[in-house]
Amino acid sequence: MVLTVDVGNTNIVLGAYDENDTLKFTSRIATEASKMEDQYAIELADILRLYGYNASQFDGAIISSVVPPLSPTLKAAIKKLLKCRVLLVSAGIKTGLNIKIDDPAILGSDLVCAAVASLAKYPTPTIIFDMGTATTISALDRDGAFLGGSILPGVKVSLKALSSSTAQLPHINTEIAGNIVIGKNSIDAMKSGIILGTASMIDGMIDRYKEVLGEDAFVVATGGLASTIIPHCRREITVDDSLLSEGLYMIYKKNT
Repeated sequence: MVLTVDVGNTNIVLGAYDENDTLKFTSRIATEASKMEDQYAIELADILRLYGYNASQFDGAIISSVVPPLSPTLKAAIKKLLKCRVLLVSAGIKTGLNIKIDDPAILGSDLVCAAVASLAKYPTPTIIFDMGTATTISALDRDGAFLGGSILPGVKVSLKALSSSTAQLPHINTEIAGNIVIGKNSIDAMKSGIILGTASMIDGMIDRYKEVLGEDAFVVATGGLASTIIPHCRREITVDDSLLSEGLYMIYKKNT
């Protein structure tokens, strides 16, 4: 089996693939840069036991991280636990992706993984939304080349900034969504702005991206908040929660 580890700013998403390329389980733990490698090794061991697996069943692992200081700690923890080869998605690793940005070496590993999986699974051109701590948008052209994208504050970051910067607006739970456009109280008004406003932004950016691409494009969304926001969009968008994990697994296979 192969362990995939997607390190985000807020969560670490774990996945496990068997020899038949089947995703057996996914799990999330909090991203905490202050933890030592033994602490992460113990936590990972507990998660494997929770899903009925043990360290001896894994032949390899691969990490994508947007928190560089945490990468060596996690790599050491996984090596200590699984005693197997651990790859890190970074400059020089084989991805098969043609990257057409100013400096391909600085492209985030999360964007690389999402693009690799999208290219393998979906038609091109492709517009990819990853909705986590930050919301990112990426574009693949008709030939599958990575053209670049956009970065903006994620839903929870925007909501936290709004609540902490105003005296009378509360913190709200975005998981309890609603379709009220014109809110008659502060909470409904905030839900309208953050949920429907974000959905409208996504619809608008899709239109702008398609204008630049010069043709229709397949749109896919992933990330922890995609399932909350995308149902409120008016454009046709496929939600794929395991996109990054699949991209990691594909990259692992290309490099072993």
